[in-house]
Amino acid sequence: MSVSFQPRLGFFEYSAEKPQKLYYLEGGTGYPVLLLHGWGCSSETMQPLFRHLAANFHVYNFDLPGFGMSDEPPAAWDTNDYAALLADFIRQNCTKPPVIIGHSFGGRLALRLAAQGIPKKLILTGCAGLPPHRGLDYYAKVYSYKAAKKLLSLPGLSAKKEQLLQSARAKSGSADYQQASDTMRAVFVKTVNEDQTANLPKVTVPTILFWGENDTATPLSDGQTMEKQMKNAALIVKKGGTHFAFLEFLAEFLAVADSFLQPEKQA
Repeated sequence: MSVSFQPRLGFFEYSAEKPQKLYYLEGGTGYPVLLLHGWGCSSETMQPLFRHLAANFHVYNFDLPGFGMSDEPPAAWDTNDYAALLADFIRQNCTKPPVIIGHSFGGRLALRLAAQGIPKKLILTGCAGLPPHRGLDYYAKVYSYKAAKKLLSLPGLSAKKEQLLQSARAKSGSADYQQASDTMRAVFVKTVNEDQTANLPKVTVPTILFWGENDTATPLSDGQTMEKQMKNAALIVKKGGTHFAFLEFLAEFLAVADSFLQPEKQA
């Protein structure tokens, strides 16, 4: 099937003081699906999902504020602020409650939206949101160049390996944190220390939790806690997988998504 990918630059008047520029890629037709990347990443990380899902769905792949090509937030936002912007986008662009697929930081935002009853379904991978198990210095290094180098050696991601590695060197890991603006450092500290445990019972929509057994950023115990406290969640654990299990086991992740979203595809 031929899929149309149409880069589109969106603008939102989130605050009276400053219009919030939000960049996203839009492609495909059908049921709406939103892709939310993790901290230190961008829409580029979610491109394998975007290209696959846009064959059957209307997919939006975001650069969240402060990442990629999108503007930084006008202040030190927390996940409530990010979620409010996304909720506004959904109201303006989605005629049906969307499916949200979130990785890590993107999962934090998905939890906020799901606690408000906004999405129809969730697929969360390496989802953040529970109290941190390590210090801030560790989390600043999670998206390091070494991790990116290992990740980009995977089949299907190596075609533009050197180009992507150069991007990772510039944007990822502890250097990303050290070179970040004061605003984004403040956002980082706020979000890493958030605890959304109280939101978990409010998430009642069907949810797939896709986790790497060896995830050290959001350990497997977090996924197990989410499965227990959410009312309609199923946990899939990939042996040997890390925080990027959804890319390390891309074919399996996409097969799970296809099966889980079959009713929306038919709709």
